[in-house]
Amino acid sequence: MSLSLCDLPERVLQQAIAIQQIPAPTHAEAQRASYLYQRFVEEGLADVEIDPLGNVYGRLVGAGQALPVVISAHMDTVFPAGTDLTLRQEQDRLFGPGIGDNSVAVAGLLGIVWELRARHLEPDRRSTRLPGDVWLVANVCEEGLGNLAGMRAVVERFGAQVLAYLVLEGMALGQIYHRGLGVKRYRIRIQTVGGHSWVDYGRPSAVHELARLISDLTRIPLPTRPRTTLNVGVIAGGTTVNTIAAHAELELDLRSEDPQMLQALASQVEALIQRVNRPDVKATGEVIGDRPVGKISSRHALVQLAKKCLEDLGIEAQLGIGSTDTNIPLSLGFPAICLGLTRGGAAHTTGEYIHRSPLETGLRLMVDVVESAFALLD
Repeated sequence: MSLSLCDLPERVLQQAIAIQQIPAPTHAEAQRASYLYQRFVEEGLADVEIDPLGNVYGRLVGAGQALPVVISAHMDTVFPAGTDLTLRQEQDRLFGPGIGDNSVAVAGLLGIVWELRARHLEPDRRSTRLPGDVWLVANVCEEGLGNLAGMRAVVERFGAQVLAYLVLEGMALGQIYHRGLGVKRYRIRIQTVGGHSWVDYGRPSAVHELARLISDLTRIPLPTRPRTTLNVGVIAGGTTVNTIAAHAELELDLRSEDPQMLQALASQVEALIQRVNRPDVKATGEVIGDRPVGKISSRHALVQLAKKCLEDLGIEAQLGIGSTDTNIPLSLGFPAICLGLTRGGAAHTTGEYIHRSPLETGLRLMVDVVESAFALLD
């Protein structure tokens, strides 16, 4: 059924609400994947499947032999199982955990199909007049310790045989991410014998050792150019208030615009970990996340066409860097950008929200970019 653009955003919003109500913590997206699989089948997409990792694929058939465009949106959220997913609306804002990151973008995959069909459907109603296929992918493991595993599988599948990878995020309308921010993450563990806080006083405490290590980590000088950051995001350890801790651990996030700077920072961190070790204290550092650096030039045709599409819609384009699924294709030299579907705020909190009104513009943008990609990149 052909939809007018005024009908399209509301239909996408209803899908976003349905998707948001299905819990999808990283590594536990199966229920949401099953829903998307059924929706892709109902839409009549070709070659619908769920791969071994949990990514959901569907192909909008084109009429020509051009290389395909791949559009992806990650299904997973930062919110653990059991999070209250209640939605509420206040004027133009729709509030709910994960509604912007990334339920509305996943729903946008369906909206893009509807609008491309409205513009290009062939009389047989099974294919479009587009010069090539459009692959829609709802992928897993973008957030946190997912380590972009879903997108790695997508890129392994398609490789260089695409015109472009378009990654869709919910709350970044106006942004064009054409640079992938390098990230390295560690889980640092400290172990000691432990003991009673009075009887065994003087023995090393894993918690105290970890605290000293954190102090040393935060004293590492970091440059502002290239921008480089260090964050201790999680701390755990100890048994009771009157026990000398035998175990403590932290999770550490390192980021830099420059791969050499990121590696230099990682080397300093590893050296500090080793300094903690002595006969009665054992410290180890395990790499739990590694997001590679990558980029395409701001002058690249894909970036320029996205910029023009935004400007034609009356939006000033902001070129930027981010840690998104684009890191994977960009690190391998494949053309990729990340675009936003609407605007919002409070991402990764239970107060997350999106604005409803910009969604029409965001959907038009994505369809315009797909059409332009076939016209300019083939």
